[in-house]
Amino acid sequence: MNNVRTKKVLRSGYTTGACATACAYAAAYALFSGEKPHTVNISLPAGQSVLFEVVYAKAINNRMRCHTIKDAGDDPDVTHGAEIGVTIELLETQQGFVFHAGKGVGIVTKPGLPCAVGEAAINPVPKKMIRQHLQQLAQQFNYEQGFKVMIDVVNGEDLAKKTLNSRLGIVGGLSILGTTGIVKPFSCSAYIASIQQAIDVAQANGQTHLVACTGSTSERAAQATLALPEVNYIEVGDFIGAFLKYKNLNAKELTIAGGLGKCIKLAQGHLNLHSQYSRIDFRQLAQIFVELGASDELQQKIIQSNTSEEAYTHAQQAGIDLAEPVAKTIQNHLHQRFSKFDTIEIIIVNRAGEIIARV
Repeated sequence: MNNVRTKKVLRSGYTTGACATACAYAAAYALFSGEKPHTVNISLPAGQSVLFEVVYAKAINNRMRCHTIKDAGDDPDVTHGAEIGVTIELLETQQGFVFHAGKGVGIVTKPGLPCAVGEAAINPVPKKMIRQHLQQLAQQFNYEQGFKVMIDVVNGEDLAKKTLNSRLGIVGGLSILGTTGIVKPFSCSAYIASIQQAIDVAQANGQTHLVACTGSTSERAAQATLALPEVNYIEVGDFIGAFLKYKNLNAKELTIAGGLGKCIKLAQGHLNLHSQYSRIDFRQLAQIFVELGASDELQQKIIQSNTSEEAYTHAQQAGIDLAEPVAKTIQNHLHQRFSKFDTIEIIIVNRAGEIIARV
């Protein structure tokens, strides 16, 4: 018997922006040709040609509406399986493009995003893709006037509650995102984009002290401790590296709030804290306590620990603090690696949400 396991090849998927482009192209094609397409091919920014299924097409007076289902591949994206729709109306008395947010697509209410306050939350690249594809059709069918493009997402308002949109000042639904049209598996590109947008929004609102939180528990603890506006708190999850390395990050004061396990990984130099990419090195963790006079017995217990909580309990029983040395190690590492910050504060919380270290 062959016991060799074949590693699963993860599938890439497509962004909401690519889906909206496909729907816009299908709807415009139907208006020009009088035929409702079942599939359409669109070109992504890098040149790939991609086939999308049109799951719904309906003419409404002088407009056409088409839908497709978003396939995010194997990426854990909250919009996977969402139904994206676009309604196209030909503007026979004006030229250019007019974009509107339909039901389930948000409106921007705070500065700092790539869309102006009051506009639909449709990012620049999806708009560019839609314009290019509609211009191709206009040329093909000798049409010289403009287009009204309305994008909607079925249940988009409910899906948006699972994102950071409300904190970014995007109300009423999702953003239409994407820079390449492709979602890489486990890249969590939409989540990382939301982290970067959260930084932009906070800084555009004049905030210079940002709080990167690895989860909701650590965020609540930080909010109870720090007197800062809500916009300053950014839930980064496992992607502290995406936060710290963002090229437009110019805040001078930084607080990182996280659980003990993720903070130990950060102290050990990891910037992607997901279990798929980083593990706690308990032998390395034990070295922190050598300078604190930890016994050989305690060091061995820490080395043999299975979880950060178990290591913390061993240290507590021996009367030695585990959390504060970890916090100071993070602080020192980050000061050396990211000199842009004037101050770096570390808050570590336990599973109950209690602060066990703050340096």
